[in-house]
Amino acid sequence: MAPTVTESKTTRETKRRPGYGQLLRTRGAWTFLVPGFAARQPFAMLTISIVLLVQHTTGSYGAAGAAAAVTGVSMALFAPYSGRLADRHGQRAVLVPGVLVHVLSGLALTGLALADAPLWALFAAAVPTGASVPQIGPMVRARWGVRLKGSPLMSTAAAFESVTDELTFVVGPLLATALCTALHPAAGLVTEAALTLLGGLLFAAQKRTQPPVGTDGAAGQDAGQDGGHARVEHVPALRVPGVRVLAVTFLGIGSVFGGMQVALAAFTESIGEPGLNGVLYGTFAAGNMLSGVVCGAVAWKAAPQRRLLVGYTALALTASGLWAAQSVPLLAGLGLLVGMCIAPTLITGYTLVESLVPAGARTEAFTWLTGAVALGQAAAVTVAGQLEDRVREGAGFLVPMGGTVLALLTLVALRSRLTARPSGRTVTRGVGHREPAAVD
Repeated sequence: MAPTVTESKTTRETKRRPGYGQLLRTRGAWTFLVPGFAARQPFAMLTISIVLLVQHTTGSYGAAGAAAAVTGVSMALFAPYSGRLADRHGQRAVLVPGVLVHVLSGLALTGLALADAPLWALFAAAVPTGASVPQIGPMVRARWGVRLKGSPLMSTAAAFESVTDELTFVVGPLLATALCTALHPAAGLVTEAALTLLGGLLFAAQKRTQPPVGTDGAAGQDAGQDGGHARVEHVPALRVPGVRVLAVTFLGIGSVFGGMQVALAAFTESIGEPGLNGVLYGTFAAGNMLSGVVCGAVAWKAAPQRRLLVGYTALALTASGLWAAQSVPLLAGLGLLVGMCIAPTLITGYTLVESLVPAGARTEAFTWLTGAVALGQAAAVTVAGQLEDRVREGAGFLVPMGGTVLALLTLVALRSRLTARPSGRTVTRGVGHREPAAVD
């Protein structure tokens, strides 16, 4: 009985203080966090590197944006299949060939652009470049799931990953822009390929922390320790109703990212201060990072389903006010608020995956959500650009409003699907994420 009492006390202590320090002391965490950060950095460099290189060689922002959009859509469509293969065959088995394909196709795109190849040839190279983008973020999240196995620290881990993503999207574009403008227009893509190769192979080498293959994560580990033989049927993540609902909500978040990028650039250009674009978008990103840090440090008592509804409602309300902002201070303030609403929503969505999806399909589920953000962003960039060109200045801000409102309506209508239902397919001792009961 003594071990049960000790574990119960530890669980209660974790609930009271689910901090980042405790998270980073998780056994084996640093072995995948450090190479994982290096390997995901190129993801934020890819789009801007393509835009700067293709614009330099063609003289057309339209062609540059089209090539970047093809890459983004290709990534969004193929990423879930990469995640499914990783769940079935192991992350290393998928990551190593994927890294090699990405590096070769990225270098081919660079060579074609420098050789003034026709646009269709750039598109042909952009498809495999986007399709083979290593899904490091979802893989890291899946490894956290194995390490923590239902611990209250899962929410803290989701917050930590959200902050890491935001830091990546702050550093990556700045690094790519500096390389392309100071060294050579192709330097961004070449560096992206080099970092992908180095970071991706180092991350793939961490075999001890990757999720087990052929069993349901924690259940599989417990069964192995107890001598059981638990087998779990592989179910595609998108067949889980809650994942489909979350994918729609993440599409709405992608519409905020894409719409803000275009609308802020158009706004600062219209007032004759294009340099303020980076300041305004940086304020938006800072709000995202700040709220992500705070969200991960809080021991939440409310259910994640309720937190998602409240957070998404706040996101839709703040995003709906962007189109009415007519001054830099007001736009900066609203952008900060919008950013502060995004991180808690993302964190809660990723946290729900842990309870909705079997561990054997979580990498795929995470890639569906990541792909949904990328797809929403690609669509928002296109629509916002058309609105800015054909309607009026500031019309691009209607895209974040429309995207979040539609996603919120879907979330409210289908919120019952975000509740995990018990499954009878796997029966082993200790299965599930029940906490041991305290024994006096």
